[in-house]
Amino acid sequence: MSLYTRLVSNVIFPLHEYIKKHDSVTVRKELEKSQWFSSGEIEQIQITKLKDFLTIVGRDVPYYREIFEATGLEPSNITNLNELTKIPLFGKKEIRSNTERLKSDNAESLARYNTGGSSGEPLIFFIGKDRVTHDVAAKWRATRWWGVDIGDPEIVIWGSPVELGSQDKIKMLRDKVIRSHLVPAFEMSKKNLDGFIQQIKTIKPKMLFGYPSALAHIASHAEKKGVTFSELDIKVAFVTSEKLYDHQREIIERMFACPVANGYGGRDAGFIAHQCPSGSMHISAEDIIVEIIDGEGNVLPKGESGEVVVTHLATQDFPFIRYRTGDIGVLSDDTCSCGRGLPILKEIQGRTTDFVVAQDGTILHGLALIYVLRDLEGIAAFKIIQESKDKIIVQIVKNNEFNPKQLDYIKQEFKKRLGKKIEVIFEYLNEIKKEKSGKFRYVISKVTI
Repeated sequence: MSLYTRLVSNVIFPLHEYIKKHDSVTVRKELEKSQWFSSGEIEQIQITKLKDFLTIVGRDVPYYREIFEATGLEPSNITNLNELTKIPLFGKKEIRSNTERLKSDNAESLARYNTGGSSGEPLIFFIGKDRVTHDVAAKWRATRWWGVDIGDPEIVIWGSPVELGSQDKIKMLRDKVIRSHLVPAFEMSKKNLDGFIQQIKTIKPKMLFGYPSALAHIASHAEKKGVTFSELDIKVAFVTSEKLYDHQREIIERMFACPVANGYGGRDAGFIAHQCPSGSMHISAEDIIVEIIDGEGNVLPKGESGEVVVTHLATQDFPFIRYRTGDIGVLSDDTCSCGRGLPILKEIQGRTTDFVVAQDGTILHGLALIYVLRDLEGIAAFKIIQESKDKIIVQIVKNNEFNPKQLDYIKQEFKKRLGKKIEVIFEYLNEIKKEKSGKFRYVISKVTI
């Protein structure tokens, strides 16, 4: 670790977190100790935290105060994690219907978030400082597993307007100080790909972070041009937000000459799991309890595939308890050779975002279209299907706030991205059906890249 990285990791970033009133330094240090506990000891931490968490939630959150009274749940009597099943499952529908009642009576400085989620259904929710602190600490711990730290040069290949739209002077200064360089991932034209390659060569990052599809696409373009990155000594490529396919891992690792570390989580569910150098996806179990359920809502044993359900123990200001992610996964009862006692998420299935292709051949990340629709209040759910370079279908489930004028806005934004002559067809449905896997795909492109 360089002297500058030590300065950032030990002084500058902790000061930044202190000013924001985030206790992430202390939490990270605690997590770095508890990760070496046995699985039984970590489960005991979960039980203790769960009792405290539910006690606070049952007292301060109107929505759960009513549920606990109706079910007779007494948090202080909880002795094992299986007792979570006494609490009803919880999802986007419940959040939309009870947004205000989910806020703690004692909540302060809640931050508003919105996301299309994996189903394409727009969702508004809130996050408190404690949740942010614990997610930052969990991600920081996982970063350090790979011999890199905050302050090492980093390239973030991302596309969310939350990140790209908030580049104010303070954030730009912070990113410059911690040597984090943001690269927009939406548009993958040959010109932009050449520019991405040049940026990577110039910056000489120690780590990459981004969508697996975007990193794989850059790697593929570099391979076609005969470009190599092996001389840069990149330590790791962190990927998240999509399903990581074997062919993507192969070309990223081969072209960037570094291992790929897969991560799983989201703005709604939190920082759920991350891959260690020994290959296991470890759950951030000190803060997150993961259940796998079948179609009837029954909890499945480890080794069986079902929907991932998450309880985040640092969300007392706006609770996520038994939250249905819509993702399909498998838990494992194996132990990892790394020695960490953190439980293992064996597999995540059906988690992907497609690219779409503009009329001029420009390749765009599917999120470039998703973000056009996801915050429109009149749209309850949507799905985008690209039939060809000249035709795209937008399936919409309307709600009572739907305004036909929104269609002109969608067409205008799609034409900006895909070409002026593209045909945009709207279909109105009562519901957007799931894939066979049980997961929604909100962008499907039938155009070969």
